Amino acid sequence: MSKSQPNIVFVITDDQGYPPMGCHGHPFVQTPELDRFHARATRFEDFHSGTTCAPTRAGLMTGHTCNSTGVWHTIGGRSLLRREEWTLPTALGEAGYRTGIFGKWHLGDDHPYRPEDRGFQTAIYHGGGGISQQPDWWGNDYFDDTYLANGEPKKFDGYCTDVFFSEGMCFIEEHRDEPFFCMISTNAPHGPFNVEPRYRDLYDDADISETYARFLGMITNIDENFGRLRAKLAELELEDNTILIFMSDNGQTGAGGGEDAYNSGMRGLKGSPYEGGHRIPFLMRWPAGLGDTPRRIDTLSGYTDFMPTLLEMCQVAPGAHTFHGESLVSLLHGETSDHWSERMVVTDTQRVADPVKWRQSCVMKNRWRLVNRHELYDLTVDPGQTQNVASDHPDIVAELRAGYEDWWTLCAAQADRETPFFIGNGREVILRTHDLRSDGMQVWNQAQVRKGQSCLGWWPLQVERAGKFRFELRRWPAEAGHAISAAIDEGCDITYDREGVAPGSTQFYEGSRALDIEQAILRISGLPMQQLDISPGDATARFEVDLPEGDYRVRAEFSSPAGLQTAAYYVHVNELAP
Repeated sequence: MSKSQPNIVFVITDDQGYPPMGCHGHPFVQTPELDRFHARATRFEDFHSGTTCAPTRAGLMTGHTCNSTGVWHTIGGRSLLRREEWTLPTALGEAGYRTGIFGKWHLGDDHPYRPEDRGFQTAIYHGGGGISQQPDWWGNDYFDDTYLANGEPKKFDGYCTDVFFSEGMCFIEEHRDEPFFCMISTNAPHGPFNVEPRYRDLYDDADISETYARFLGMITNIDENFGRLRAKLAELELEDNTILIFMSDNGQTGAGGGEDAYNSGMRGLKGSPYEGGHRIPFLMRWPAGLGDTPRRIDTLSGYTDFMPTLLEMCQVAPGAHTFHGESLVSLLHGETSDHWSERMVVTDTQRVADPVKWRQSCVMKNRWRLVNRHELYDLTVDPGQTQNVASDHPDIVAELRAGYEDWWTLCAAQADRETPFFIGNGREVILRTHDLRSDGMQVWNQAQVRKGQSCLGWWPLQVERAGKFRFELRRWPAEAGHAISAAIDEGCDITYDREGVAPGSTQFYEGSRALDIEQAILRISGLPMQQLDISPGDATARFEVDLPEGDYRVRAEFSSPAGLQTAAYYVHVNELAP
């Protein structure tokens, strides 16, 4: 591997979308650093993602459409990237790159799904899909939090975005003399909209809600950090041979502004099949390889193109691996062909237990958008997607439907495959309700744990080596340490940044409900049910089970005489010594 091959620094923000940047026409957001970068970058202006967090990340990291990788939701065990997928950091690591991720991963919190299992040699990240979600370290509030550093908890001083950029820059400096891939993946500006008041206060003169001001303030903080990053690359004399990329993961969240927020003339927000749900910024600059002349590329492209493009730019051959996306390198070098105008790109929003054909879908070809099978829009005359012209163009509708059928066949071939948790390999697994195959209500954040909300369901489990296993059922995470049935005693709760935490978000950090739990129940498919009585001071309920190799469904529940029944929010599974 030659150092002449480029470095990659990839910055991806969460729920920002395309509109809230000054260079994209927002009337008052303060993003001077991103605007300057935009003015010097190659800009893909018709680039599309999945419509939510984890699905986009699955496609970016594999070059495969998200539904085919097992990732079509953000919770419910449908955000776990199947372990056989060949990932971008794995590919680059195999080619001699140093690889690091800093911030959000959201493709699995247990082996073999963690970032350090998927090719990242250095990984500093929060749990789940965001800070304060259920898999995250208990009590994280964006300020002075505990993150996982290659799987081990470590406390960091500072605001989350500042920490992730700072740690990324330390990684860059450490590996300045060898090729590296540095992914800075902010959880901001995803809610809760916690940010230092000085950033919120920048928008005091705008006639907007406090929530929207906080959302924009989080973006301004990202912008400042992006400026720090560019300055560091220049200081280390790495800027010329570094591919620097800025992207968001999906359309912007409503963030208090809803449909009234500036949306660059597009219809829809995060989760929508309309343009505003999945058109995202994709800015790239690489002076040594692309020159220093800014360019706009209007060709339709998408998130599954990301991995094949970067591998070609870095001269890393994929070998026998294939992609659903295509390399965009020819477009970067100004080449054109009829192929690009004929190409179709498909995205959808599932957010259900199992994919549903045509659900919240969009088929794109050149200027056309077929939404939800029956709505056709021509963006050249109707960028806001207000006029359904399907009846005027039945041939286009038929063509796009046929393209979707091909795409769905690709996805459906994988849809019924399970993505289990693996035990019997010497590693602990923590089953969390965030990943529960739920029968209804899902408990996926720490506010719901505090409130003792009920949820029921099961986890898929694969035993790789037969043995005896301990299942420890908890209502509270191990680092909190409270009794199963108890509320959090006064004076024993976490402290949080009361100035920075958004109004309405204190539910993540204070208050709790006692649960009248008297019994723990463990059901494993094919085995007799087990029960244990719970005493008032018990923090865990422990079961020991002999399991042969094979696949199982696990239900671990708490119940009370009054009829309360809920899945245990945290279940630690460990292999016992023979």
